[in-house]
Amino acid sequence: MEPERENGRSAVEKLCARIEERGRRTPIGFAEFAALAAEHPERIFRNIFQMFYDMIYSYIDVGADEYPDDPESVNYIPYDSSRLFEQGTDRPFFGDRLFINRLLGHISSFRRGITQNRIYIFEGPHGSGKSTFLNNLLLKFEKYAATEQGVSFETVWRLDRRLLGNGADHAANFLVERLSSMLDRSAGGEEQSSAGPGMKRYLEIACPSHDSPLLLVPKELRSDFFEELIPNSDFRHKLFSHKQYEWVFKDSPCTICQSLYHTLLDILDSPAQVFEMVYARRSLFNRRLGAGISVFNPGDRIDRTHTISDEHIQNNLNTLFADSNRVRHIYSPYANTNNGIYAIMDIKGHNKERFGSLHGIISEGVHKVDCIEENVNSLFLAVMNPEDRENISDTQSFADRITYVKVPYVLDYSTEVKIYRNIFGDQIRKSFLPMVLENFAKLVISSRLSPQSAGMTDWIPDSRQYRNYCDRNLLLLKMDIYAGKIPGWLSEEDRKNFTAKRRRKILSESESEGDRGFTGRDSIRMFNEFFQAYRKKNKPITMAMLNLYFQKYCCSNGPVPEDVLASLGGLYDYTVLQEVKESLYYYNEENISRQIQNYLFAVNFEIGQTQKCHYTNDELNITEELFEPIERMVLGRRSDTEKRKAFRRETQSIYASKTLAREILIEGKKLSETRLYLSLHERYVSNLKENVLDPFLKNDNFRGAVKDYGTEGFKTYDKRIREDVTLLMRNLNGRYGYSENSAREVCLYVIDNDLAKKFAEQ
Repeated sequence: MEPERENGRSAVEKLCARIEERGRRTPIGFAEFAALAAEHPERIFRNIFQMFYDMIYSYIDVGADEYPDDPESVNYIPYDSSRLFEQGTDRPFFGDRLFINRLLGHISSFRRGITQNRIYIFEGPHGSGKSTFLNNLLLKFEKYAATEQGVSFETVWRLDRRLLGNGADHAANFLVERLSSMLDRSAGGEEQSSAGPGMKRYLEIACPSHDSPLLLVPKELRSDFFEELIPNSDFRHKLFSHKQYEWVFKDSPCTICQSLYHTLLDILDSPAQVFEMVYARRSLFNRRLGAGISVFNPGDRIDRTHTISDEHIQNNLNTLFADSNRVRHIYSPYANTNNGIYAIMDIKGHNKERFGSLHGIISEGVHKVDCIEENVNSLFLAVMNPEDRENISDTQSFADRITYVKVPYVLDYSTEVKIYRNIFGDQIRKSFLPMVLENFAKLVISSRLSPQSAGMTDWIPDSRQYRNYCDRNLLLLKMDIYAGKIPGWLSEEDRKNFTAKRRRKILSESESEGDRGFTGRDSIRMFNEFFQAYRKKNKPITMAMLNLYFQKYCCSNGPVPEDVLASLGGLYDYTVLQEVKESLYYYNEENISRQIQNYLFAVNFEIGQTQKCHYTNDELNITEELFEPIERMVLGRRSDTEKRKAFRRETQSIYASKTLAREILIEGKKLSETRLYLSLHERYVSNLKENVLDPFLKNDNFRGAVKDYGTEGFKTYDKRIREDVTLLMRNLNGRYGYSENSAREVCLYVIDNDLAKKFAEQ
């Protein structure tokens, strides 16, 4: 059994070493702490608000703007919050793009240093996941605080009895020596004192308010001290000029630390000896212990203890200083979360009183403890249902100190799909034709939107031009905007009119949406019912099945706007038609590029001239016949002469002022790399694809080849048709995720329903 015992001993030793490494909170001296501050100032010179900001962004992945060259961009970024709210949690929270952008907008104020003396209330309807959101947020904060990046320090005093004995009067020394042997339960220090056996040299007292040791530097000396301490000129500039660091110069230490500092200075008359007793210890954040994080539920009874004191520590202090009035070791329960987080889960029950008691603390930043004023610099958070606002109606006097952050039902269909996949498994996507799963989510979300939108109406007053693939109130378009997409079916004029101001107005409307319609629980129940009813082996779920389900469901419940279901079918038809066209497209790209470059060169010359293009070396006769084919391809076959000439003038102006003057001559780009060229190329190719199906639809063998693809019968068709159909199927699979069966099915759907004719240019 000896090897087994040795293995067991080794395993325990390794376990203890790991625990010691992970949980190490050994205090370090003030000089060592100052050196650490000089080496890592970004970590040391931050309060709870800056630390919270850093925590959020350490877990958030910033996505790329889908339209980086759009001059009307409003920085509506696709953030990935999965590491913050989903991974490593018991219950994941799925925040959509709207909510995460809204949340980070508020969090940005933490970095700017304008967040103290506020409470943040996350308000949302039942089933929106707000409690899960806050729980996961606190969980990740606790984990972050345990990392090196999340480290923060609090003050610990190590009072040297030997040093104080030499500096105090004889009576005090006598009392210390007599009583020291009785201090079995002293708060720290193991080194024996010269005063006698059994006596511990140090009395260790942690700051109950978790203040940074930096605050012990006298205010009037901090500027000079930090100027000399910080060698990093970039950070030093931020420290002295940015509002987020004002607390470093303005805040005071807690009354206990202040009293200790002044008393020691009086006794020792040596600042050096005082600071030798100041230590820094890593702060502990543990929700279950109430250390640094305290969370209160409505049923948690209120502790009526207004002051906390430690009689044993107080006796030690009285003995050490021979004066009971020099240092009073009393503080309030709020000290536990000073420089930490105080959270209220639902403002009802006992939490109504808790919330009301925060009035003075949030307004003034101080709390009275007996006759002492205690600073409270905490991050105050709460979650609340909208109907519970009446519970805080008597707090209007500090209403300007409340920031409401809405947590609505999901309004982004991609996030709604993510919820289904989390609950029912990733494999559900294989049971649907592409886009059908997303369309289920769109119908659910349509019930959560306001029926009419002032922002959408201001942007597109007449929606009839899009009646083939969008509802009259443009809710389907609004969902795309919320998802960060600008659909390709918008006209060029409406794209230009989609200004930054209009975008912000439309996005801001989400603040008043998401509190009606299908709840999160409704949505999950409906999806389960739908999925179980229509799932079949080797038979994907189609739009026809989706229509049947929602026609039945909406007739009895009615939360989906009446024309959204029909318009969603039209949008689906339009989208699959574009996918099939895209998959068949294989025009000569070199020839297209040559035509566009010649056009951009030619617009700079008068009709009737002959010029050699610098970009292609082609000899060009500048005529209407040169311009017209390209302009019709870009603007549409039915564009009139006036419209084409206006487009030509605008193109020439952009070419001269931006493309040539800036991008080519200054930035050194090729013409084919410029924004103007890429824009024309995109529109040119898009219009080319419009008619790509025409020759195939007139060939009866094409449908037969599609139907027989993957069978022996496919080999009987001529080579050209086989090549075209094979290209089509492979592109549908590679670009859009269709399986062989679903690709064949969607192609037959496009052909049999004559979708090309349905969406032909009017």
